[in-house]
Amino acid sequence: MKLLLASQSPRRKELLSSLGFEFEVVKIDCEEIIPENIKIEEAAAYLSDLKAQAFRDLEVGEVLLTADTVVAIDNEILGKPKDEEDAFKMLQHLSGKTHQVYTGITIKTSSTSITETDVADVTLDNLSDEEINYYIQNYKPFDKAGSYGVQEWLGMAKITSLTGSYYTIMGLPTHLVYKILKESSLI
Repeated sequence: MKLLLASQSPRRKELLSSLGFEFEVVKIDCEEIIPENIKIEEAAAYLSDLKAQAFRDLEVGEVLLTADTVVAIDNEILGKPKDEEDAFKMLQHLSGKTHQVYTGITIKTSSTSITETDVADVTLDNLSDEEINYYIQNYKPFDKAGSYGVQEWLGMAKITSLTGSYYTIMGLPTHLVYKILKESSLI
């Protein structure tokens, strides 16, 4: 088996490596547009599958892994921030509230494709404007859904509770990846 990870995320690379897998990182150019009528809980899986479908045809023995993470609060999806102002607004919106983090994964071979989603609930303590500015200036969360990384300062200092997989929040539900690869006899 040749595992292909279609992600530029250093966190996903680290997690997949920590699971003990050898893999090659591949790039997929795909416009990630979520349809307006999609249910929030289906958005991450939709994007993950969209990426998998945009990749070239797989050869026998190749396994492609794609993933996407969305943060949702108050029936709104928070993607990656466009700039500092957008990040600030997102973090203000998350401050003192519980939100959901959905990560969808797709595992595709030349003959099958499996897409699943995992969700975690995250509660943040209140964030002051100074804390938000500190975080944005020091951690530059522009590549992260919802404008934060659970493994960084904001996660350590301000997450008061979480329900679900820490790794789902980090961007790769490792338990699902392992389970699907094992059950599908791909590892």
